[in-house]
Amino acid sequence: MPDHALPEAAPRADARTSFDAIVIGAGIAGMYQLYRLRQLGLSVRAFETGTDVGGTWYWNRYPGARFDSESYTYGYAFDEGLLKDWDWSEHFAAQPETLRYLNHVADRFDLRRDIQFESRVASAAWEEAGRRWQVTLADGRRYDCRFLVTALGPLSAQTLPRIPGLADFRGQSFHTHDWPREPVNLAGKRVAVIGTGATGVQVIQTIAPIVGQLTVFQRTPNWCTPLHNRPISAEEQARIKAGYPDMFALLRTTPGCYIHQADPRSTFEVSEAEREAFWEKLYSEPGFGIWMANFRDILTDPKANALFSEFVAKKIRQRVRDPQVAEMLIPKNHGFGTRRVPQETQYYEAYNLPHVRLVDINATPIERVTEQGIRTSAEDFAFDIVIYATGFDAVTGSFDRVEFRGVGGQTLKAKWEAGTRTYLGLMSQGFPNMLTIVGPHNASTRCNIPRCIEQNVEWITDLMRHVQAAGVTRFEATPEAEADWSKHVEELAGGLLYTLVDSWMTGINRNVEGREVRRILQYQGGAPQYREACEAVARDGYRGMRLD
Repeated sequence: MPDHALPEAAPRADARTSFDAIVIGAGIAGMYQLYRLRQLGLSVRAFETGTDVGGTWYWNRYPGARFDSESYTYGYAFDEGLLKDWDWSEHFAAQPETLRYLNHVADRFDLRRDIQFESRVASAAWEEAGRRWQVTLADGRRYDCRFLVTALGPLSAQTLPRIPGLADFRGQSFHTHDWPREPVNLAGKRVAVIGTGATGVQVIQTIAPIVGQLTVFQRTPNWCTPLHNRPISAEEQARIKAGYPDMFALLRTTPGCYIHQADPRSTFEVSEAEREAFWEKLYSEPGFGIWMANFRDILTDPKANALFSEFVAKKIRQRVRDPQVAEMLIPKNHGFGTRRVPQETQYYEAYNLPHVRLVDINATPIERVTEQGIRTSAEDFAFDIVIYATGFDAVTGSFDRVEFRGVGGQTLKAKWEAGTRTYLGLMSQGFPNMLTIVGPHNASTRCNIPRCIEQNVEWITDLMRHVQAAGVTRFEATPEAEADWSKHVEELAGGLLYTLVDSWMTGINRNVEGREVRRILQYQGGAPQYREACEAVARDGYRGMRLD
């Protein structure tokens, strides 16, 4: 649960309305971009919807929220003193600790003085004559800037299910992203959780021992594997800090910037006994090694994937006592790793508790939310609390919530509805002087995200330094470069099994109208190849861009 002792920042209210750069968002990406642009001597203002910094870790205060990448690989790497001074208490830190860390960073570098809180950006329009962006907040206040940087987050546009009667329920109800700031009393309550993705898994396993009755409404089960979290001892803390240089060097070489590297062998190169022993080892180890450090063909060869999926299915059957419930928890429509893999702690064991019930809403669909609870095609349920763990309109959804108008008044939403097109995942032709951290076609959306955020921010900062020195007042990707990059992203995804599966990673969201067609939103060449592509563009004088 959240640490309610954290101070809230007061909203800024000064007369200045014109800046060199505006950053939208004050999460991990926005904070770091603000820090770097200030170092260039630019006047910068960051706008943040919330009352304080933190982004994902500010909003997602639900029980059980925590990292699934190792804490010490997740924190900022740009400042040696920050690395030495901060101690992570667990290998996979919980939300309150992460939020304290981000507050510590904001304090250490005095970031809040350039952040305007409780300021939701409603629109941003390019003005060609003045070569500036006109930014309007939801309350009508207006600002302008030369350069606009979005730090919106790939999983920040939460979505509620398209079920009739959401407003009818008389008890407490909320999306996990909007978990109340005040404590929620779950003890002894009749609770419903809708959704069994990564967030749903964390909530379910955490609240199951507390509540009086828990009913889980599942549409699509996911392949979940053990997190194996534990505290960090003093001796480990010392080793981690001494090993930071080597660890960050390693992270620059791995495809997802995790400490895990794919095994160079294929599934069928080894004997059955060797294969089983290797998989048992991965299943017993912490973190994403089971996904990122498995045999190299697990995510490309259907036969290899099916074999490993069955290995995990056996684990689920061993851990869930009721065979019928176990089968309900085993995915039938996708293989392991083709959707995001939730990391869990006693998640499957939660279904062994006598007061926990799993409902398959494919077999008995939810018809509506009622005043008392939820009605399916088979029965009526009464609840005190309904929790919607129904995910996000991923990657592009946060952009859709701001009306970005570029050259000639075209909107970014309309452009991307016709097919997502970017250059380097960092800009989109027709939207000059606008840069998109963790945008579509960017390596950051399939990455240990702070590591890829730092690469995005540092590339953008170098570009800003270049345009300052060269007297450039307008830059934009060329149509040809954008077309080539977008084609390259599509080609990289060819042969990967995940492209055949409906998930947020392929742009599918049944809770959002118009999100029924699969799209390639992620750069799949790996972070090192992506970094090299970006650096090559810069070395070539920002090839593929028109700088005026």
